[in-house]
Amino acid sequence: ESMSNQETLPLNRQPEISYSSLTAASYGNTKSFDSDDKKYRGSDTNGKKYYHIGSVKGKSISLSTDSIPEEVTHLVPSKNVAESFHLLGYMIVLSIVIILGLMELHGLGRGKDYHAKQPIGPYQLESRQVGEDFFNSYTFYEGVDSAGSNGYQLYVSRKKAEADGIVKILPKRGMNSSDTSDSADSHEGHSTSVFLGTKATNGGPRDSIRLEGKVHYNRGLFILDLKHMPAGCGVWPAFWLSDEHNWPINGEIDILEGVNFQTHVKTAMHSTDGCTMANEPLGKATGTWDTAQGIPDAKTGIPDMTLRYATDCFVYDKHQWLNQGCVAKDLEDGKIGEPLNAKGGGVFALEWDPVNRHIRSWAFSPHSTVPPNLRESIATSGNSPDTRVLPDTEEWGLPFGYFAIGEGTNCSASHFKNMHLIVNTAFCGSVAGNRYFMDCPAQHKEYASCNEYIASNAEALDEAYWEINGIYVYQREWI
Repeated sequence: ESMSNQETLPLNRQPEISYSSLTAASYGNTKSFDSDDKKYRGSDTNGKKYYHIGSVKGKSISLSTDSIPEEVTHLVPSKNVAESFHLLGYMIVLSIVIILGLMELHGLGRGKDYHAKQPIGPYQLESRQVGEDFFNSYTFYEGVDSAGSNGYQLYVSRKKAEADGIVKILPKRGMNSSDTSDSADSHEGHSTSVFLGTKATNGGPRDSIRLEGKVHYNRGLFILDLKHMPAGCGVWPAFWLSDEHNWPINGEIDILEGVNFQTHVKTAMHSTDGCTMANEPLGKATGTWDTAQGIPDAKTGIPDMTLRYATDCFVYDKHQWLNQGCVAKDLEDGKIGEPLNAKGGGVFALEWDPVNRHIRSWAFSPHSTVPPNLRESIATSGNSPDTRVLPDTEEWGLPFGYFAIGEGTNCSASHFKNMHLIVNTAFCGSVAGNRYFMDCPAQHKEYASCNEYIASNAEALDEAYWEINGIYVYQREWI
């Protein structure tokens, strides 16, 4: 139609105004007028053009441009009256929506609390890895070690490990058994434990196990409860988080790592450039930072004897050992390695919480030092959800390790993402092997290299095994 639905034709009676354009053609084809059909009708009689409007005071009226009732001020296309009311209705609804939206924004400005859901609620159990179900959470990596670690072992499949006798489920050792350690009655909820061992081979490298978690995480609370960990000269066990296929882009967090005869617990983080812990707030942790000294100059090879804290997580930081990372160290001795095993094990926990802008690490050994909330969380983890005790890290005391990440820190949270759990036992390699002559002087007198010592199948290597009560993963509820 030549007129838009929103237009009307003003009937200004000024003589100079011509209405000659008001022809029937202006409104399309004309039809006979019916009182129920509010359309225009046009006819041509003696040169005059007549038009109908739907109603004027409830009546149908015929009009000419020469004779128009006084009560009529505009011509309105009657066929569009219904459409106009529909449009008016839409405009009213839209106006109401806009007004409500402005009211909400006004409320927000006055302090009303609006936010998208975030993982800031209580911790909820996501994965309970114990007994026969333990291995459902992992795959067995099979093959040699990575070039970076270069360990002197061969990781074997589950079938080969079972044939070797280095993977098994052990029954609970009761109080009347020969086990008099603290762990014998520490967690009555444990009916079994998981054994992950190693075995000598004729070729030299030991058969070992590397378990890789099936689930990748971007946050969480990770708890390891164990009775025994691999320890001794040349031994390099670890319980850690990583995304090996995107390393170091997605980062690495070593929750528990033992090297030779070391007895201090350490938690290390490894990242790309731009993640440092140099300005950490005081009073957040009980531990200290590991140190770096004697780093050879890249050009001259001369060792730099300046003593520095290892607070740069960048794997290639020039003032730290290659891939040393930022390393938090527990000041209390005897929580890993041989002292840990003599005390019957302990519990280790890592809280990775980007929303609250921190990664924190705890170590408790013997089991009698485990905080009540943590002890009860582990003991009731197999219960129905409504009877479980949920872990509350604020009841555990200060951690030994505190790493600030996220907004307002010197380390973006994006440095650590999409990582899965790994449990493995390596030998020698780029860490334990490089420290062999310092950490194992007695063995070094008889065996020139770490690899030679491992190949000798010394009796002490029988201690290179894990015995795990359970691994537990919790995630904060989204609220």
